[in-house]
Amino acid sequence: MGHNFNFEHLSINLSLEALVEIVIAKKEGVLGRGGSILVYTGKHTGRSPNDKYLVYQEELKEKIWWDNNNKISEKHFEILCSDINDYASSKQFFGQDLLACADKNFQLKVRVFTEYAWHSAFIKHLLISPTAEELNSFEAEFTIINCPNFRASPEKHGCNSETLIVINFQKKMAIICGTEYAGEIKKIVFTILNYLLPERDVMPMHCSATQEKEDPSNVTIFFGLSGTGKTTLSSDENKILVGDDEHGWSNNGVFNFEGGCYAKTINLSEEDEPQIFGTLTKFGTIIENMTFKDSDRFPNLDDSSITQNTRCAYPLSYIDNISPNSCADLPKNIIMLTCDAFGVLPPISELSLAESIFYFLSGFTSKVAGTEGGVVSPSPTFSSCFGAPFLPLHPHVYGTLLKARLLDSGCKCWLVNTGWIGGGYAVGKRIDILTTRKIILAITSNLLKNISKEIDPSFGLKVPFEVPGVEKRLLSPRSLWEKEDLYDNEAKKVRQMFIENFKQFKSFVDKDVNNVAEKLKSF
Repeated sequence: MGHNFNFEHLSINLSLEALVEIVIAKKEGVLGRGGSILVYTGKHTGRSPNDKYLVYQEELKEKIWWDNNNKISEKHFEILCSDINDYASSKQFFGQDLLACADKNFQLKVRVFTEYAWHSAFIKHLLISPTAEELNSFEAEFTIINCPNFRASPEKHGCNSETLIVINFQKKMAIICGTEYAGEIKKIVFTILNYLLPERDVMPMHCSATQEKEDPSNVTIFFGLSGTGKTTLSSDENKILVGDDEHGWSNNGVFNFEGGCYAKTINLSEEDEPQIFGTLTKFGTIIENMTFKDSDRFPNLDDSSITQNTRCAYPLSYIDNISPNSCADLPKNIIMLTCDAFGVLPPISELSLAESIFYFLSGFTSKVAGTEGGVVSPSPTFSSCFGAPFLPLHPHVYGTLLKARLLDSGCKCWLVNTGWIGGGYAVGKRIDILTTRKIILAITSNLLKNISKEIDPSFGLKVPFEVPGVEKRLLSPRSLWEKEDLYDNEAKKVRQMFIENFKQFKSFVDKDVNNVAEKLKSF
């Protein structure tokens, strides 16, 4: 399987305790309160999507969504492998044999080699550790090599910069170099699963998932890009957490891809997000890019001087209310989270089947500051399937899977705006988390079943007449603007954005879904 690398100094499957000792000894990070690890990721404090590539092979010509994925040649990949091999032969590396997918029917055995001990601890948190018995017979099905201090060459390796993230599906290998941002490792695994699982009739999803404590069969999926609230809303002490970011949906139910969480920590509040807050003083929690005082070694949660994209990584076991096996029944509700920086979408809308596919393929949201390099304020965007950067296949593949799952399960879909109201970014205000939690509670408790719905005059969406515990005026975004004509202009702009963006999917969807786009033209 792929290239054989020569690691002269390799430590394999070290415990978290051993890795923490090495992190401190090598000064990769410093010890924080409770034994957490405080690290900095250098100039890259978010993902580098422009530096991510897939190796082009003729047999993948029609399979890969090349409009969305950069190509790199097999020749350039081989040169890169040879250079990485030379580089690694004189360096100490750390290896972890890990599993992706909690459902054993779909598990992928992944071997991850990292140059930093803290990266090894990070991915040990984020993926699933095999049992001793499983380790004895472990044979990797995919290999990932992470060399942050190796600098790629655009001329030699066929890339854009000294940062390079590349996947070779044929050789079942991925390489990351030129970036210390640990999130690249977990998203490589997600991209791989997005490629492999659809062929096995599993829908991979960029989402969080929860169960209700009173009724674990009541499962909710939260689709959303980073910064829309999917981690925050799923880390609720009143719910059972299946997972916070990446899941699969098979004929039997929903399962987590991961064994840990990677949560945003900027302005983290113990009151609003007690579960995540509590992990900051747990042993081995990796805290990225946060300043701290030596007097207490606790991160300054409101300091964004390094980046807005401050994060912590921890295993699921650090959360009190986790699902025992990270698997759940078929979902009853799907919530598509959108962070609308224009301030024109309602906080909640009930979606029809056709609307569900339309808004899923559209993936309208705002990139939140820091998540990707160069994003310093909310930037409206369309990210198909709420995860375009991680999709190797065309969105219609995932849209077709979603439609089949919705028809089979009968679950309801909702569009929930966690962005701005009363005006766009810098004019209005962001919908507060407590209001969104009340909306989610109403959905998952089936409190909206007998409440009539009104048609939003700007987007044709079905909006509940009222939501228990939520001010009724918040459900009508137009009325919250100081000047309604300004709202109308912005709403028109957003409608046109939806219409233009959806043209790329017209030939892949049925008449009902295309009619959703057509209806937007009538307002």
